Amino acid sequence: MKLIFAIVQPKDAKRVRNACIDAHFGVTQMNSVGGFLREGNTTFMIVSKDERVDEALKVIKDHAQARRQYLTPGNGLDNGASSYPVDVQVGGAICFVVPVERYMEF
Repeated sequence: MKLIFAIVQPKDAKRVRNACIDAHFGVTQMNSVGGFLREGNTTFMIVSKDERVDEALKVIKDHAQARRQYLTPGNGLDNGASSYPVDVQVGGAICFVVPVERYMEF
């Protein structure tokens, strides 16, 4: 059994959550804040049988879209050295897959 932590932008959260539910994955949603962009994110905890991990990751990948966005200086990207917007990729998903030693439901 594995635990997948999937960090996605709030714009993608509803699509990811609904797709996970439709694919019969147990999912818990939490609000989180990222360090790079210093903006809110959504973190999902998804428990999966070992043989379904790739399927779960595909569901996440298919519903969390990467996009380009211009961010203004002063948000920590360039230490305020530039007055021009910075083009960065946002969205998509960051996923961590970790083994589950024990799983219980009460």
